[in-house]
Amino acid sequence: MEQNSRHPKKERTLVFIKPDGVQRGLIGEIIKRFERTGLKLVTLKMMMLEEDRCWEHYNKDDAWFEKKGARSIEERKANNLPIEKEAIEYGKDIIKALVVFMTSGPVVGMIWEGNKATGVVSKIVGTTEPLTSDVGTIRGDLTVDSYEISSVDSRAVRNLIHCSESPQEAEREIALWFKQDEIINYRLAQEQILYDVNLDGILE
Repeated sequence: MEQNSRHPKKERTLVFIKPDGVQRGLIGEIIKRFERTGLKLVTLKMMMLEEDRCWEHYNKDDAWFEKKGARSIEERKANNLPIEKEAIEYGKDIIKALVVFMTSGPVVGMIWEGNKATGVVSKIVGTTEPLTSDVGTIRGDLTVDSYEISSVDSRAVRNLIHCSESPQEAEREIALWFKQDEIINYRLAQEQILYDVNLDGILE
């Protein structure tokens, strides 16, 4: 079923707990943070990601590579490092590093469902850079990485989580990694409290 044909409470979003989250034993802590919002987990599996599909997953164009590469050049200048290639190549290096990272060990793939699921997950996860993520977010609370050190070390930022940037992007990513028969449609008792119009049946 297409995203826009579902009731708003059925919005779905993709989350990966990245290899660093798995290796640090944070799977339960991360799942708990999503669960307590009222979002519903509709599938979960541990998996090894393939390189080709990772490139398809990140789905970046030349404009993105140019923008990110320009930032990498500025960071290299600030750290007195040599500039050895064009901005677009530094931008591509970011995705190359991400692919190496995401295929380095098992990840935990999940689909979460609920009203504004993509926005709720993004809020809980925090901004991409752990150093500047707010206190209370997963990235802000549970790790210390930064763009600067990852750029100096020529590696991906270790920020524990991948989450979809929009409902439309979530649908594309979900179709890439999960079969429809892996997604379970079921009812949670708490959905009556979250979504039922009149809270019928509470009083005896």
